[in-house]
Amino acid sequence: MTAIVWVNLVRLVRDRTNIFSVVVFPIVLILVFGLSFGGTGRPRLGVAAGDGPLAAELVAALARSGELELVRVGGEAEARDGVERGTLTAALIIPGGYDRALAAFTPVELPYVARNEPSALQLGATVRSVVSQATVAARAAAYVREGSFPDLVARIGRISAPGVTVESVTTGPVRPVQVSGFDVAATSQLLLFVFLTSLTGASALIETRRLGVSRRMYAAPIGSRAILLGEAAGRVGVALAQGLVIMLGSGLLFGVRWGDPVGAVALLLAFSLVGGGAAMLLGAVARTSQQAVSVGVLAGMGLAAIGGAMVPLDQFTGPMRQIAHLTPHAWALDGFAELLRRDGTVADVLPQLGVLALFAAALLALGSWRLRAALTR
Repeated sequence: MTAIVWVNLVRLVRDRTNIFSVVVFPIVLILVFGLSFGGTGRPRLGVAAGDGPLAAELVAALARSGELELVRVGGEAEARDGVERGTLTAALIIPGGYDRALAAFTPVELPYVARNEPSALQLGATVRSVVSQATVAARAAAYVREGSFPDLVARIGRISAPGVTVESVTTGPVRPVQVSGFDVAATSQLLLFVFLTSLTGASALIETRRLGVSRRMYAAPIGSRAILLGEAAGRVGVALAQGLVIMLGSGLLFGVRWGDPVGAVALLLAFSLVGGGAAMLLGAVARTSQQAVSVGVLAGMGLAAIGGAMVPLDQFTGPMRQIAHLTPHAWALDGFAELLRRDGTVADVLPQLGVLALFAAALLALGSWRLRAALTR
């Protein structure tokens, strides 16, 4: 069995075309998508601020938050242009009448301009928290005046306004976990390429049958169970090799975080088992190597798109999100999101690991059954 696994890994390394598809291409895509989603630094917030001490106080509070890089812009048009071009993660427009509105305890709108991306959504939560804290005195006074209770502020604090003392309490972490664009890109590309490489590598099983290697293995003094276990372990080994290349490469080159190491390795192993089972099934039912590669590329790319490995799963709503969870990709993405965004541990991703284990068990069982029939024909 060990010899079969070793042969599959040697095949992967000796084929020079795999250097590009297994190593170079995934890293390049992580670089491209990572830069598109905002890079590795803190999110950049453009601020177009009006004159006045209260506006300046709000800008200073944003700068002190430590969650963002503050960039002063000339006006709303410049702010929107920066967001559209990607030089700014988001922009906050503080209108010219901001000081007068707060002094008169009247409502004032602060437009927040952002693209629909994870980094911008997280930055929006930070901005709302800072704005709420900076305006708590005025809102408390408005409550006394109008009798309308404002939203609770997002930080623990105590501040006085005329005739009232406000104490605010927060639930949950004050500093949200920051996820960089490279973290988002690496997670999706990991799942895409692990599954895609597994499926396209199913052509090795067809070559094994075509060259008569399978018949010679059955002539050796080893049982069919050992042969099937070896082929399954070989497919899983190829998937794990692809996953480790992406994990280690993205971590070293772009500083990608994978969260709890035990949880991340468990998710990679579970998804590799899914990829290995799918490869066995495809290698058993396909008749030629060309057919296996064609179907593998189509199925690998299609399932990745449906499962959220091409378009962020956060953008899926309603029925599309339910359809996405018919694929193993969506469950694995949910698991990595738990590790990265909520500082989860392996215990927190047990539901996702359980579903992936069911996918793997079904595919490995079906693939082994079909492969045994194909090898003994």
